[in-house]
Amino acid sequence: MGVKGLTGVARRLRKHSTDSEQHLWRHLRDRQIEGFKFGRQQSIGGYVVDFVNLEEKVVVELDGGQHALDGGDKIRDEWLRAEGYKVLRFWDNQVWSNLEGVLEKIRDALVTPHPDPLPQGERGDKF
Repeated sequence: MGVKGLTGVARRLRKHSTDSEQHLWRHLRDRQIEGFKFGRQQSIGGYVVDFVNLEEKVVVELDGGQHALDGGDKIRDEWLRAEGYKVLRFWDNQVWSNLEGVLEKIRDALVTPHPDPLPQGERGDKF
């Protein structure tokens, strides 16, 4: 799928967000976590991610029950990590039952240096 196709997919996903995505977005938007900017339902490569901070390369994914059997998530996560992104996955119910814990893990990922930072100007092709 081309970039224009993914843009349309991302737009539809933003328009039809799950309740959990809307709930978490209320806490990520407007630089509420340490001043870090997040986007939602953005395309990266050939994928659309739920939330992303591009400065620190942190991706946040919310998973419902349909993800329990989805092997595609592992492939996507590996690709994102190879591109230098930290990928955080949470179950939808965690957003409702432990929002502060979810936000704390996101905050930690933003302020903790990446364990294997890529040298300036290089890509993650070594993985």
